[in-house]
Amino acid sequence: MRRKINLLIVLLFVGLHLQAQLDSMPSWGTHYPAVAERQIVETKWKYTYALHLESNTIIHQAEAAYEYFLHFRYDYRFEQYLNGTMSRGPWSLDGSMLSYQFKKIEQFEIANIDKQTLVLEFKQPNAKGTYQYHFIKVESKDAPFVKAANELPDVIVERMNPAERRRRLAARRKKKRKKKSKVEDKEYISIELIGGGFYGGVDPVLRDYIHIKSSGRLVKEFKSAEKGLIVTKKNIPRTELEDFADYILAKDFFNMERIYDCEARFCQKRKQQKPSPVPLRLAVAYGDKKKVITIAIWGKDKNNIRYVEYPAALDYIIEAIQKMAHRIESKR
Repeated sequence: MRRKINLLIVLLFVGLHLQAQLDSMPSWGTHYPAVAERQIVETKWKYTYALHLESNTIIHQAEAAYEYFLHFRYDYRFEQYLNGTMSRGPWSLDGSMLSYQFKKIEQFEIANIDKQTLVLEFKQPNAKGTYQYHFIKVESKDAPFVKAANELPDVIVERMNPAERRRRLAARRKKKRKKKSKVEDKEYISIELIGGGFYGGVDPVLRDYIHIKSSGRLVKEFKSAEKGLIVTKKNIPRTELEDFADYILAKDFFNMERIYDCEARFCQKRKQQKPSPVPLRLAVAYGDKKKVITIAIWGKDKNNIRYVEYPAALDYIIEAIQKMAHRIESKR
C-alpha cells in the first residue's frame, strides 16, 4: 500500500513538473518561414487594419483620425509615428520573429511580407486568441519620418523600361529627324555614390553625391554647412564608362551582400560616438542588373581603425568613381 502511495506521489510530482514546463513555453511563434533581413531593412509601412485571426474578424481599421507608420532603419533602430507622436527603439529579427516595442507588445511574428504588404502576428497578454496588424508599404515622401542632416537620402536605382525608352526615342526623332540617338541603343548604365566619412568638424558635410548617368554625364553635388552647395559636371566617354561597368561586373559586385554592418561590439559603440559615421551607399545598374550596397562605416577613421569588414573590391570601385569626379573642370 505504501509502495502505491509513493508511486502516486512521484507521478503527481512529475505531472506537475511537466505542466510547469508546458506553461512556460510560448503558445505561438515560429509558425512561418524565416524572413531575410534584407526584406525588412530600410522599409517604411503604414498600418491599415487589425484582424482577430481565429474569427477572421477585422476589429480595427485605420481612419483619417488614426495614423500609424513604422520604419525599420539600417542601424537596427526603428521609428514609429502614432497620431502625431514619434517614438524610437531597437529592433531585431530572428527567423520569422520580429522584436520591437509597440504599446505593451514586444514581439511579433512576420506572417507575411512582400513588396507591398507586411502582416505582423501577435498575442495580447490579457486577451484570448491571435491578432494580426496589416500594413502597406509606403515611399519616403508619404511617410512622416525626417532624416537627420548627417544621414543619407534614399537611393532609387533608375532603370529605363522598354516602353519609356521607346517613348523618349520617338520624341527625339521627331525633334531631330536627321539625327539618331546612339546612347539610347546602348546598354543602360547608372552609377550613384552617396555619403561616407564622418559628420562633424568645423565645416560638416551635409551632402556628398556623385551620379554617372548612362549618357556619360557625371554630376557631383557637394554641400557643407559653411560653403553651401557646389555642383560640378563633366562628360565621361562612353567607352570609358562601359569599361568601368565591365570592371564592376568582373569584381562580382552584383553578388555581394546588400548591407555590410557592425559585427563587433566596439563597432556598435563607434556609431554612438562623435564625429558620427555617415553610411556609404553605392548603387549600380548595368543592363538588367541592379544592386544597392550600404556600408555602415566606410574605410578607416582618424585612428586608422577599420570597423566594418567588406570586400576590398568595393574600395577599388569607390576610389575609381571619386577619381572620375575629381577630374571635373566645369562648375556652376
